[in-house]
Amino acid sequence: MPIYDSHVHLKHGDAARTEYAPETIVETMDAAGIERSVVFAMSTTTRRSIGMAQRAAQAFPGRLIPYVYALPNYLRPVLSEIDKAVSELGFRGIKLHAGECRLAEYLADPVFELAAELDVPCLVDFLGDFAAARRIAEGFPKTRLIIAHLGQYLCASAERHDRFIEIAEGRENAFLDVSGVALLWKIEDAVRRIGADRVLFGTDGPHEAPDTASFAAREINKISMLSLSDAEKEDVLGGTLARLLKM
Repeated sequence: MPIYDSHVHLKHGDAARTEYAPETIVETMDAAGIERSVVFAMSTTTRRSIGMAQRAAQAFPGRLIPYVYALPNYLRPVLSEIDKAVSELGFRGIKLHAGECRLAEYLADPVFELAAELDVPCLVDFLGDFAAARRIAEGFPKTRLIIAHLGQYLCASAERHDRFIEIAEGRENAFLDVSGVALLWKIEDAVRRIGADRVLFGTDGPHEAPDTASFAAREINKISMLSLSDAEKEDVLGGTLARLLKM
């Protein structure tokens, strides 16, 4: 089955703002058996994120799929930059992160409106903000919303994950990214409750634990070892993203 990674960083949001070259990402993919990866940069401006992801996609066409990072900037509005990235440069989605941009309606809503107009998904790290996720999923029914990390990265609370799964249960436009999920049984629960066709595999990599290839392979194995049918695993590991991005 083809494996597509829906969540890969050219630039991370860690304390060191770690960056990875496209070559390192593709070498990792080859070693782990990943065919395609969504890539984006954060902890930088929208303009620089576009440049980084565009160069990566041009260097490895068909392997790396660029998303644009939406971050308000005092120097210039970013909606036109996002529009150009998608409409002219072939970007396939938009990334937002609550750690760097508030998701209040007066700040973030124009991005979700634009995503619907451009027919591209928004991958959002909500940092556990259930209210924001529910507001956006319900308020923008034509926007395909991907909730990163099943709501919160490395969350130890099954109840918190449940609240995000409930959002997706009630909204067909809501998808669940299961990168960085520590409670693996909640991935199974998510598939049972909303269907594998709205659950996406991601590594949230690269990470060197102990090396990037081993980390990616371990994340794939987390899905492979779940008590899901072969068809469900195929969806989570690649089919859902392929349909979402019309690949």
